[in-house]
Amino acid sequence: MAAMVSRTHVGPWGLAIALDGLRVSRWQAVAPWLLAVSAVASVVISTFTDPIDLHIYVLGGAALDNPSALYDVAYLDPAHGETMPFVYPPFAAMVLYPLHFVPFWLVALAWRVGVIAGVYAVVRLCQQMMGVADKRTAMLWTAGALWLEPIVGNVKHATIGVFLMLLVMYAAHSKRWWLSGLLVGLGAGIKLTPAIAGLYFVGIRRWATAAFSAVAFLATLAVSYVVAGDRVRFFFEDFIGRDGLFTIGNDYNQSWRGGIARVLGYDAGTSPHLIVAIGVTGVLSLAAWWALGSAAAHRDQLGSLLVVMLFGLLASPVSWTAHWVWLVPLLVWLLHGPWSHRPGARVLWWAWLIVTFAAIPNQLAQLQTNRWEISRPWYEAWAGLVYPALTLATLGWIVATAVAIRRDAALTAAIPMGQSRHQSVTTAH
Repeated sequence: MAAMVSRTHVGPWGLAIALDGLRVSRWQAVAPWLLAVSAVASVVISTFTDPIDLHIYVLGGAALDNPSALYDVAYLDPAHGETMPFVYPPFAAMVLYPLHFVPFWLVALAWRVGVIAGVYAVVRLCQQMMGVADKRTAMLWTAGALWLEPIVGNVKHATIGVFLMLLVMYAAHSKRWWLSGLLVGLGAGIKLTPAIAGLYFVGIRRWATAAFSAVAFLATLAVSYVVAGDRVRFFFEDFIGRDGLFTIGNDYNQSWRGGIARVLGYDAGTSPHLIVAIGVTGVLSLAAWWALGSAAAHRDQLGSLLVVMLFGLLASPVSWTAHWVWLVPLLVWLLHGPWSHRPGARVLWWAWLIVTFAAIPNQLAQLQTNRWEISRPWYEAWAGLVYPALTLATLGWIVATAVAIRRDAALTAAIPMGQSRHQSVTTAH
């Protein structure tokens, strides 16, 4: 952890990165100013983009005045002429209901500023889970993270991804079972994706938290039924299973299903290709979970949470680049976690940094005449697997690193007291 406060490697990008060999304290001295400049620039630039997701949220919330029309409302994107429906559980509409009483420009501004504050809070939680406290370094990370593809998408389109990540991060950090379970359950009630975090709590044997998260989620359904009636059933039985609802093959969809669709040239649905891909990822994720600790008391909490969330992103039918906000905690963990000094950690950090800063999926999408079309040249299709490929590389590195650590520990234990490893190997020869 000393590297976190003593070396320039803490700064990830742009304004936050220092030249190798300079002490980070020079940057920490101006960290608040760097964050302010980066945040203002991010918000100002985003004002030139229509906050599409926020329009959908506001329309969905307002539709509760007539619950039967909840899944009939949609926002027409004027830039592309595309109709975008409200695709969240009824409980999300309840949470978002007050937004339509506020001037939209004010909601958009507050939402974007809130996303930035959320990124900072997530970085601080990462630090606390790793046992450090460094507010100015967190400011540097936030200043840089605002220019990575997942966060750019959250600020620009005013999406909810960072807020949901914050709920899950705080749930993982909190020791209070009821609060952790409540946060995950409410998050799943707003959008189903945080539900995967329940596997994390099962894995670390926080049974009460896992159980209460399920109870809290069911409570959101019960409240939704009181308010929206059979719209709850409609959402689960009809709406989310509707063919053509999502453009699976879009380059922005960095799940296995999206990547496989682009390689095949069509959406194969739950095909053998998808089952094998998710199965391999699941096995590798289990191995990575094992690698990060054999007992809850000695487990790398942040690394373990990241393994679960990365698996969820690949297994989900749709994981837009804006959903991949978990790459920010991953970058923090790779650079400052307990294995940051191990071979390969810095390579992975740079690989993720370059891919997300260059916004590779976005660049690939620009090559398409019709950005929603699945068919494309083979080299563009395979390049579109960049997030899944790097995720497999990350999980594989975790496993390989654990094996190397255990092997070194076994060799060290086998060497007699007072004898060096080199001497032991020489004697053996």
